[in-house]
Amino acid sequence: MSFTYLLRRTFSAAFALAALMISAFFLVRLTGDPVNLYLPFDASDATREAMRVRLGLDRSLAAQFIDWAADILRLDFGVSLWHNRPAMEVVLEALPNTLALGAIALTLAFLAAVIIGSIAAVNPGGWIDRGFNLLSQAAASVPDFWLGLMGVLLFAVTFKILPTSGFGGPIYWILPVACLFARPFGTLVQIIRGSMIEALNATFVRTARAKGAHAGRVTFVHALRNALLPAITVTGDLAAQFAGGGGVVEVVFGFPGIGKLLIDGILKRDFAIVQASIFAVAVVIFIINILVDMLYASIDPRVRVE
Repeated sequence: MSFTYLLRRTFSAAFALAALMISAFFLVRLTGDPVNLYLPFDASDATREAMRVRLGLDRSLAAQFIDWAADILRLDFGVSLWHNRPAMEVVLEALPNTLALGAIALTLAFLAAVIIGSIAAVNPGGWIDRGFNLLSQAAASVPDFWLGLMGVLLFAVTFKILPTSGFGGPIYWILPVACLFARPFGTLVQIIRGSMIEALNATFVRTARAKGAHAGRVTFVHALRNALLPAITVTGDLAAQFAGGGGVVEVVFGFPGIGKLLIDGILKRDFAIVQASIFAVAVVIFIINILVDMLYASIDPRVRVE
């Protein structure tokens, strides 16, 4: 990967990030006046006006935008009304939880999909292939929130072997990871299976077989190396989605990640939290895309990013 390519991607990402943050500035203000949410219903007009002055909401939208833009350039997103702390500080506490949750779920899904998809592709149309195909389609189709609710009902309420929600030791991660695992697993199995079937029928694989190469080596080295390329592209897209947090899953399980933080920030009209969360997620997505490009080029020597 050349420095020119990296610089070009950085500039394009900066423009996209600026457009995203400007859109977020105006959109969050369409959710309503936070003063009405944080003050009692019977609060006096003087109290309401004092809070608006303290938050800078008494000024024109243009004046608010100019001050906001100056603060953003210093990476100052303001103080969270909800937490009464710097917004970025709160976001940076929640972001590692989301990244860890997504990384665990996606890594397990990728590894399982490679194994299942490869086995299914060896004998396409057989009963093993049909069974794995049905399993993967079901996993790719099930909604995350439904799977989460069923997991709570079955394992937490009925059998009482897992906690319903919260955050702590490894036991609290099992249900959220399982819910985030299902959809990427089903999607990747379908992609790897199709790519493996094509690769196993390619000329270079037939040549390797004719030279007496071991069947396992042909499948998991020669064919799989080429079949992984489209799977890596899709995995990068899934990783970018996970960077925003499995919002619904995090809410269902009370998992303190950035997805839950963003949803709560919107509901509580905490402008600083919403904007800081969007900024952090956008930066992480940019980094993920760069890493996927580098991985893609390293696996396939024919691919060179200039």
